[in-house]
Amino acid sequence: MSPRVREILSWYGADNIGVLTNLARVLNHGLLRGSGKLLILPVDQGFEHGPAKSFAKNPDGYDPSYHLELAIEAGCNAYAAPLGALEVCARDYAGEIPLILKVNHSDLLYESKVPHSAVIACVEDALRLGCVGIGFTLYPGSAERKPMYEIFAQLAREARKAGLLVVAWSYPRGEQLSKEDETAIDVVAYAAHLAAQLGAHIIKVKPPKAHIQNERTQKIYLDNGIKVRTLADRVRHVVQSTFSGRRILIFSGGEVQSTADLLQEVHELARGGAFGSIMGRNAFQRPKKEALALLKEVMETFAGRPLN
Repeated sequence: MSPRVREILSWYGADNIGVLTNLARVLNHGLLRGSGKLLILPVDQGFEHGPAKSFAKNPDGYDPSYHLELAIEAGCNAYAAPLGALEVCARDYAGEIPLILKVNHSDLLYESKVPHSAVIACVEDALRLGCVGIGFTLYPGSAERKPMYEIFAQLAREARKAGLLVVAWSYPRGEQLSKEDETAIDVVAYAAHLAAQLGAHIIKVKPPKAHIQNERTQKIYLDNGIKVRTLADRVRHVVQSTFSGRRILIFSGGEVQSTADLLQEVHELARGGAFGSIMGRNAFQRPKKEALALLKEVMETFAGRPLN
């Protein structure tokens, strides 16, 4: 085991051996193994956005096996998906890549200004499917945030007891936040910190913008010299907000971008000290050959060197 992976495991000393073993499995898998960096392929968009919107650009994606094979061939650290998708193909690829069961989801068939996901799977399902952990979406800023935190805390306790990792998608959203506010630097940093305080081992947030949502916070940022001009500056601050970087913080790939724009963003994430990316649509909506080349470039950027 590399010194960097040992260092990261030391940050989770309150956890049992099962959790540490599963965290080591993720960190020691794929092209980035041993580097302390991560690239996870998540495919929950079919549930969240609908099948055509998610997969029509690349119809192979209607088959859950396609995504699992893509993650394996690309050399990703792990693959994350909802219950149904994993039930289709987890047995066929058992042991080939660490799996993360996404346990809660929203859909677009009912629009609401109060985001709140339904829990559709449990720790027992994750164990049955051979997963290393569970994933849960939090919506800091939602009117339903407090019961959401309580549900997350209960699932996290059950997961830890079973030796599973806890991965939090922490996405600020709610009536008092505009679309611009959702990716404001102070809001994203707060969301990351909340996920860390709630006990997540791995935290996923969106890349932050230079916008500062709270007027009082603007003065604090200015008076204390917190830099927000570049994406690397902002990422550095969000990493700092997760216990001075003692929790694994990864960033979403977001909406589909051109390859040049995406790689420039990844370069800035890496410069800011991000642990990696969790990249879905930007990978699986591209033709497979193109997706594999892109994912390798992303991993090489985080590793800071060519990968074989």
